Amino acid sequence: MSKEKIIVGLDVGTSNVRTVVAKVNFEEGKPQILGVGEVPSFGLRRGVVVDIEETVKSIEQSIRQAEQASGLPIKEVYVSLGGDHLTCQLKKGVVAVSRADNEISEEDVQRAIEAVSNVASAPNREIIHIIPRCFNVDNQSGIKDPVGMTGIRLEVESLLVEAATPFVKNLTKCINEAGLEIMELVAAPLAAARAVLNKRQRELGVLALDLGGGTANMTVFEEGDIIYLYVLPIGSAHITSDLAIGLRSSLDVAERVKLEYGSALIEEISKKEMIDLSKLGLDGEGVVPRRQVVQIIEARLSEILELTNKNLKKIGRQGLLPAGVVLLGGGAKTPGLVDLVKKELRLPAQIGFPLEVGGLVDQVDDPAFATALGLVFWGMDMEGKEKQRQFSFRNKFNFLKFPFSKAKQWLQEFLP
Repeated sequence: MSKEKIIVGLDVGTSNVRTVVAKVNFEEGKPQILGVGEVPSFGLRRGVVVDIEETVKSIEQSIRQAEQASGLPIKEVYVSLGGDHLTCQLKKGVVAVSRADNEISEEDVQRAIEAVSNVASAPNREIIHIIPRCFNVDNQSGIKDPVGMTGIRLEVESLLVEAATPFVKNLTKCINEAGLEIMELVAAPLAAARAVLNKRQRELGVLALDLGGGTANMTVFEEGDIIYLYVLPIGSAHITSDLAIGLRSSLDVAERVKLEYGSALIEEISKKEMIDLSKLGLDGEGVVPRRQVVQIIEARLSEILELTNKNLKKIGRQGLLPAGVVLLGGGAKTPGLVDLVKKELRLPAQIGFPLEVGGLVDQVDDPAFATALGLVFWGMDMEGKEKQRQFSFRNKFNFLKFPFSKAKQWLQEFLP
């Protein structure tokens, strides 16, 4: 295998389509950013494709920008899969150890993980990822790597990430019609978390909260393991819609107001501060109190955080994640959001920025690029690390299953 490879991450989001081209040296393990493409996204709603033609156009424009910036042709991409149709559940797979001396081999581990995949999915649902969390050998539990141990019965506890088959098909069709080959479909919450969370945060317990345009993605880690994934059907675009209704303005004016005058904390805004809509260079007219704008924004953000808290309570982690909350996505840049999260979730909070990268760092040093850059890291792990413990399925339209030695993806990053 070559020591260097070009890896491309394609984040097909509700508000934007982002492409990141990186050169990876597998000995250094640090991606060098060569080019970026970012265009508005048309054809998606709440993370799923609703207009194939518009989605294909957006993808082609983003890819073209990235090709021009990097000077490289793009044919193979790692692609994000978003939307509130993504779900997770815990499942177990059990096999008998095959060797006569009862020593557990990698083949036994593979069979145990494949046994998890035999669990019947609901109609029109398919497995996107199988993420092993721990293994049990006979009566010994909590084992991270059972290879080389001795036992008769091998059991694996895994987190299954599933998606709606029609949405997977539609996204796959869009990528293919744009002239691209999908190397891997990756659940967007997992990709975003991969880009920004360090090992210590994952060990202590942390929530990655990705505030995208159409959805907000939750990914919870503890003791190095992914323990929960959930997609809230509310995002930053809903704030824009709320503002458009509240201000009786167009969506363009509402978006501009949100970006230039938005805040998450109304108590920080003076009652005398006013916004002159006519100065925004759009069709807006009239003067509105800034507190009215912030009140609308804070109400929607509080709703997102309330739903987040309910999900944390459901898994018994409400207020109990020492590493706190790491905010991702374009919505993470809302002024005052960190303080609002601390107050609403009763946890430490910070904005997440990508882990160490080289090259055109300034173009991706933004929480909005977490998913696109996370896809690059995912591809780097997928293609460059051969001793990992995640088995990932490719869908039946363009994918082949990797040999297990290559398919053990980035989970080693989450292990002690």
